Amino acid sequence: MVMKDQNPVALLGGHRTLPIVEAYYEFNHLKQLYRQGWLQRGMPPKRCESVAEHTFGMAVLCMFLVDSYYPDLDRLKVLRMALLHDFGEIHAGDITLSDQVDAHTKYALERESVQQVLSRLPEGTTYLSLWQEYEDNASAEARFVKQIDRLEMALQAGIYQQQSLVNASDFMSAARRVVDLPELQVLLNEAATLVKS
Repeated sequence: MVMKDQNPVALLGGHRTLPIVEAYYEFNHLKQLYRQGWLQRGMPPKRCESVAEHTFGMAVLCMFLVDSYYPDLDRLKVLRMALLHDFGEIHAGDITLSDQVDAHTKYALERESVQQVLSRLPEGTTYLSLWQEYEDNASAEARFVKQIDRLEMALQAGIYQQQSLVNASDFMSAARRVVDLPELQVLLNEAATLVKS
């Protein structure tokens, strides 16, 4: 796993601190962890987004799109899911298809990571339930956030292609397999058009 630096939780040196401070050190690792799929396609690390940058992009897209097109969705639930969806990568890393880790093992590693980070927090069971709901695709909000995950990746791929860093076609195709909400498909089509122009 390629990272900017080690997981900041190591800086605690085993020192016991307040649960929220410890959780901050742990999720801060998402700022250190590059999105491995970009690197595997030849992206120079200095240009590669971190997992936290992807999460930020998702959260902003979720906010804009729920407000504009999907007012029936629970806005707070959507934002919480977007912010928590990659917490499994804090300790498991950004596992991609090239790592050849089967889906069951990947899920187990990520769930263990999420439990480790969230279990000490006062609302930890609530956050863990939201993460699980997202993983299970168990609600309209979860299905929406899953689609935003792919849409954000496709939009970023388009920007990277325009910067001559990657070919966006595989990422656009992957997003098209998941994105089925009409308003999101319009955005995906627009992203593809921008790449071609």
